[in-house]
Amino acid sequence: MNALTVNFNSIIKLTDEQFFQLCQDNRDLRFERNANGELIIMPPTGGETGNRNGRLTQQLFNWTDVDGTGIAFDSSTGFKLPNGGDRSPDAAWIPLERWNALTVEQKRRFLPLCPDFVVELLSPSDSLTATQEKMQEYLANGTRLGWLIVRASRRVEIYRQGREVEVLESPASLSGEDVLPRFVLNLEPI
Repeated sequence: MNALTVNFNSIIKLTDEQFFQLCQDNRDLRFERNANGELIIMPPTGGETGNRNGRLTQQLFNWTDVDGTGIAFDSSTGFKLPNGGDRSPDAAWIPLERWNALTVEQKRRFLPLCPDFVVELLSPSDSLTATQEKMQEYLANGTRLGWLIVRASRRVEIYRQGREVEVLESPASLSGEDVLPRFVLNLEPI
């Protein structure tokens, strides 16, 4: 099953509060909302993708715990982007000072910011083109470094501010560069 995009803006325009409540009332479903207000309903991942995404977030969380300069997030975290979209990358990270600048209430809801670092792990139900567009959306909203991991072809696309997308074929690992200094993602378990 592929993601389903529903445009009902001519009938109903969900407020941020209504969208948040829709997500809370339907926890078995994954929703995103693009900048046009269209609702994107994403199917749950299969076991293989879920395990590999867990391995990815495990490595990011382990590094974050040791490094101590920021906060990591898994795929269940919603981000309210500056363009109005509501997105949930498979993994994300922000510096500690950005986290500390949020109110207690903001930390409990979809975070009103774009992560500095994002990862999308393409699952069999994802569209490559739609995910590449999402990566560009992250960049346009402030992401400094993004990785799109395409397991089926063993390819990784690296997104950076002000630079062309770099494509790596069958890399063994990825560097967090200056955004996540000393973070190296081992791609073998992913």
